[in-house]
Amino acid sequence: MPSTEASSSHKYYQILLSELLLPQTETRANVGIVNGREAKPHSRPYMVSVQFKEQHFCGGFLVSERFVMTAAHCRLEKKAQLNDNIKWISIPTEEGDVEAGSVCSVAGWGSLETNGSESDRLMETNVTVMNNNNCEHKWTKEDFSASLMMCVYGDGGIKNDDSMTGDSGGPLVCGDTAVGVTSFGDPDLCNSPELPEVYTKISAFLQWIKSIIGNVN
Repeated sequence: MPSTEASSSHKYYQILLSELLLPQTETRANVGIVNGREAKPHSRPYMVSVQFKEQHFCGGFLVSERFVMTAAHCRLEKKAQLNDNIKWISIPTEEGDVEAGSVCSVAGWGSLETNGSESDRLMETNVTVMNNNNCEHKWTKEDFSASLMMCVYGDGGIKNDDSMTGDSGGPLVCGDTAVGVTSFGDPDLCNSPELPEVYTKISAFLQWIKSIIGNVN
C-alpha cells in the first residue's frame, strides 16, 4: 500500500518476469534497514509496502499513479489516490551512472538487525555510492554487472548503516530521484563492508519502463 497509513485494498500482480530485476538466488534478495532512523511521517510519500495476507512482503515505490516499481514489477489494480501524503517519485530521464561518493538514502520496513523481525515503522538511512570497479571486486563478475547494477555502503564508510532483510524492492534515492531498486546483499554478512548492498540501476531499464508505463491508461 502507498503508505503505512493507507488502505490495504490495493491488489498487486506481476506483469513481467521478476528475473529482469532480481538476481538468480532468492536468499540474496534479503535486504533491509539497520541502525537507521525512523522516517518522519509522510516524509517519503512515494514509499509502498507490498503485502501478502496483510504481511509486509517487500518494499516498492510509486513511479506513476498506475505503477509501483519493486524487485518484481507490479501494477496497481486501480490508480493510486495521490495527495500530500501519497506521491510518486521521479526516475532518471537518461542512462548514466551516479557519481561514486554521492550520498543517497534508502528506506523501508525490513529487519532492524541480522535475523531480526521486520519493523512496523518506516526506517531510513544514508548510504554512499561505491565505485563500480570496487563493487565488482567485492562481488565478482558472476554476481555483479556494472552496466545493470550499482553498490552502496553505510554512510561515511561506517558498516552499521545499511539495508537488510525485508526491504528488497525499495528505492535508492539520490536528491529527489529514485536511481536504484534495492536488490540483494549477503544475508550472512549483513552490514559487512566486505560485501556491499547491490541495487538494480533504473537508468539501465528506462526504455523498458517507458514502454510499459506509456502503454497503460
